[in-house]
Amino acid sequence: MASHAEISPSLPTNARHLGRPLALARWLWVVAMMVIVIVVVGGITRLTESGLSITQWDVVSGVLPPLSQEAWQAEFDLYRQTGEYRFESGPAGMDLEAFKFIYFWEWFHRNLGRLIGLAFALPMAWYWIKGAIPSGYKPRLFAMLSLIGMQGALGWYMVSSGVGTDLTDVSHFRLSAHLLTALFLLGGLVWTALDLQRLARDPSARPAPLTAPSLIVATVLFIQLLLGAWVAGLNAGHASYDWPLMNGRLIPEVDFSRGILWTLTHDPFLLHFLHRWWAWIAVAALVWLSRRVRKTDRAASVAIHSAFGVMVLLGIATVITEVSLWIAVSHQFVGALLVASVAWGMHSDGVAARANSV
Repeated sequence: MASHAEISPSLPTNARHLGRPLALARWLWVVAMMVIVIVVVGGITRLTESGLSITQWDVVSGVLPPLSQEAWQAEFDLYRQTGEYRFESGPAGMDLEAFKFIYFWEWFHRNLGRLIGLAFALPMAWYWIKGAIPSGYKPRLFAMLSLIGMQGALGWYMVSSGVGTDLTDVSHFRLSAHLLTALFLLGGLVWTALDLQRLARDPSARPAPLTAPSLIVATVLFIQLLLGAWVAGLNAGHASYDWPLMNGRLIPEVDFSRGILWTLTHDPFLLHFLHRWWAWIAVAALVWLSRRVRKTDRAASVAIHSAFGVMVLLGIATVITEVSLWIAVSHQFVGALLVASVAWGMHSDGVAARANSV
């Protein structure tokens, strides 16, 4: 029998290797839920046209809203210089009280971003100092922290495209980058949390690999999400209020006089049409993924089926209700849940692939 002196030197090394995976997984699930919340608030901010209500980026002082009538008036005066106010809100007769409403959503959205940054950075620093991060996970956590910082930069980059110009909206390219980065972060949080949960159950477990089928599904879903972001940024949801036809036509009239590339990336009728029908290609890909993981992870399969089913119905409802605020927000909310569910399914597919290769 080995003595205590013989086995004790190996314990610290093993502890450093294993860390505290279950605690880290729970922390990442909390951050993932916060990301879903900010995606929803971002949708409300966009649909209420609140994004340009704050025309400056003040990392520290921007935490507080205006605290006096004079401060509110100063913020309103800055907003009235934007193209959105001069060409849209102004003619509608926006007053200071109406401005306070849209200001709230943009202020709330920015502060949620700050809160997510703190909710990730501070625990990460604590776990890092305590040596609780398992071997191999520090680069991944640092990459996600960088994505959170990038989100703040992209958010301001997006807003700046509509400030000091005659544009009535932010750039739909920048909006899509801002949204898709958040959804990519969400997928990374879910994947890493699942890896850590497996490590907590089995200290010898290795991270799940990304399989070729999962990569195909992710690409198809990425295209659909990109189209959805462009539809949102161009207000293309208002291009048609009937379904499955568009203004009485199966294929809408599209003007290609400005070139195919410009039309594919700017024409609201064409993008609305593509978003509608690419959705069915995405559904086929998601059914394929669901069937692949059904035997090994039935819960993930059910989650994917449920999310895309509800999302399709909400997409149709968004159209026929003429982009009802809360239906459109629900569509974006379920979109975030779909991304989380697909990350779960892709992770399960990777686990199964690794098990079959042994």
